[in-house]
Amino acid sequence: MKRVIAITNQKGGVGKTTTNVNLATCLAQAGKKVLVADMDPQGNTTSGLGVDKHGLEKSIYTLLLGDSYLEEVALKIEDIDGLHLLPANIDLAGAEIEMLDLPNREFRLREVFNHAKYLYDYILVDCPPSLNILTLNALCAADTVLVPIQCEYYALEGLTQLMHTINLVHGKLNKKLALEGVVFTMYDSRTNLSAQVVDEVKSHLSEHTYKTIIPRNVRLSEAPSHGLPITLYAPNSKGAEAYEQLAQEVIAKEM
Repeated sequence: MKRVIAITNQKGGVGKTTTNVNLATCLAQAGKKVLVADMDPQGNTTSGLGVDKHGLEKSIYTLLLGDSYLEEVALKIEDIDGLHLLPANIDLAGAEIEMLDLPNREFRLREVFNHAKYLYDYILVDCPPSLNILTLNALCAADTVLVPIQCEYYALEGLTQLMHTINLVHGKLNKKLALEGVVFTMYDSRTNLSAQVVDEVKSHLSEHTYKTIIPRNVRLSEAPSHGLPITLYAPNSKGAEAYEQLAQEVIAKEM
């Protein structure tokens, strides 16, 4: 296993799930073995990959509670060789309470991944847009954190707090945790604001920003409703091209 990447931002609506679904797909289409872990009770990554979240008998929820095994939960995604999903639904919302009395509750996901470390090149974790035990599990299991930032007003709101959280987890719970990088999403080249957001973030985190910028794209917005990643829904779109480029940047970090 090369990297476990937690995709998170405590601010919602920044393209977190879109990035998770499409980056995972593009990595798999580039020949990598990829596992996606949906740690958001909304289950949007699950439905975005074409899986019925309402019909799940086993999920990441039962996995975290120790009621099922990885092999029972991991689903192969049709039409995308090398991509598997640990699905989620609203049941996961109860995990925070049910995990209170479990030993090492912040390390439950890490234990799951320990059993998968020889099976995948990448494990991508979609986190809920809040700091709770589910997000903490993701940060304790991850090697790096990828932060999608929307190119709009208030985009930087919460970024300072998120960096503080990453540093805290690094210092107390996961010494290997580092910032994978910031990826700009929903970029609108017609506005000065998008360019200003990019410039401001780069002035603080220049060495941790990806060159690839994800544009605001209608096809990207439509794809989840069809249960398809962008490279299957609209392979010639600007959104598909951007995520393919992002995947190549992520792969290049191995070298």
